[in-house]
Amino acid sequence: MKYLFCILLLLALLACNKPKTVVNQSFVDSLLSNHYPSPISVVNQNDLEFWETRVRTLPENFVNLFKYSSALIGRFHIYGNINDLLRADSIMQALVVKFNEPGMLLSLGSYKMLRHQFSDAKKYINAVVQMKAEKFATQMMLFDASFELGDEYHASTILQQTRSPQDYSYNFRLSKFDHYKGSVDSSIKHMMKAALLAHSNAYLRTAALSNAADLYVHDGEIKKALDLYIQCLRYNSCDFHSLMGLGWLALVHDGNDSLAKQIFMFAQSKLQSPDPLLKLSQANELNDTIAAKQWAIAFVDKASLPEYGDMYNKYLIQVYTSPLHNPAKALLIAQNEIITRSTPQTSAWLAWCLFLNGRKQEAYSVYKQSVSGRPLEGLELYWMGKLMKGLEKGYAAQQFFKAAEKNKYDLSPAMRKDLEKNLSVQ
Repeated sequence: MKYLFCILLLLALLACNKPKTVVNQSFVDSLLSNHYPSPISVVNQNDLEFWETRVRTLPENFVNLFKYSSALIGRFHIYGNINDLLRADSIMQALVVKFNEPGMLLSLGSYKMLRHQFSDAKKYINAVVQMKAEKFATQMMLFDASFELGDEYHASTILQQTRSPQDYSYNFRLSKFDHYKGSVDSSIKHMMKAALLAHSNAYLRTAALSNAADLYVHDGEIKKALDLYIQCLRYNSCDFHSLMGLGWLALVHDGNDSLAKQIFMFAQSKLQSPDPLLKLSQANELNDTIAAKQWAIAFVDKASLPEYGDMYNKYLIQVYTSPLHNPAKALLIAQNEIITRSTPQTSAWLAWCLFLNGRKQEAYSVYKQSVSGRPLEGLELYWMGKLMKGLEKGYAAQQFFKAAEKNKYDLSPAMRKDLEKNLSVQ
């Protein structure tokens, strides 16, 4: 009887320690089976059809072209068709050549940002700075370009000089910078404030709330992340970022890869971007390595198309250094990225790729010069832990692994399993 009691006690303790499932199967079934175009997507489609007709009728009218370009960007944000972004970019470039108006220059700058052409974006934004027009909007976009290019000092200076605590765009960017500095609580607070300041604009509100949900995932606050993703989907049934957020929670928190795959497959049927392909690879990596590799190849085939430029470099490196085991290809991408923008993150990618290609001394040199002591996120922390371990710097490796463990839900299942294995070795 005593042994039976011990066994029952052990089982009870294990049950208590097991993470509670958060993503409900019946809720997901209902969500997917009752999916319908959201009001945001319906309005966008109507706008597209209206302005496309106006452009065909009056092709030289700059208002028609400007509005049509904006509608194309709206559809790109919903369904991720890269051709919408390229078409909008082409239209706006032609308008800028002809009219050179501040609003057009800023719009073109934002399109370049979406394409990860950050230096080009900054060029167009600076042109508006010289015009001394649209001062606040210009500074916010200048923050974006500086931040992405690794100029943290300039980005921070802009936020200090343009303090506007009751403005949506200011709080959104302040949240991004707080996250970069590792101040997650402050980052979440400002992103939630941005959501409040969006007022009746459903698109801006869901953008802020879904970003706040991502921050909660980063911080391990899974239930709070879930609630926000669900809230976003109630506002906008075509918020596929939040839908895939549910799939990610099912995968990395609940360990329910079948439910995750169900969600990612649905997203893949609606979206035209490569993102669901990567998620499907990650959802298969523990239980079906053949399928994981097939989805990884599908992701690479799409994300490597010339139309995408450098938009998916981080994830291409991730795929080439893991399921596809092609470190030489990963290194080429990392070297290209560091030329485009030198940040602690891109330097960490380069150091990791150099190490995997047997160039250990170069890898350590890049680490010491551009990565050590700088803010990193979960993926880069994990890679730097692996780098330090490979360089036989055990203490430093464990410090990185412990830091990565705090952001464990940012990592794919295979990475997390490997992280746990490395943490168990002291």
